[in-house]
Amino acid sequence: MKHKYLVGETVYFTASNVARPAASGTYEVIRLLPTDGDDCQYRIKNSAEAFERVAKESQLAAG
Repeated sequence: MKHKYLVGETVYFTASNVARPAASGTYEVIRLLPTDGDDCQYRIKNSAEAFERVAKESQLAAG
């Protein structure tokens, strides 16, 4: 599978209601991660947070 977004790209993250609570909003792609089944994964960072998140491609949209 090929990742849709590139490192440095701005994306909009939509938090899953099932997973731990997370802030939806604009993030920067920091690193491309291996796929999880049918979904590519990314490490993303919001400038207002001190930490990075892992997000699936299905949770992201072009920012």
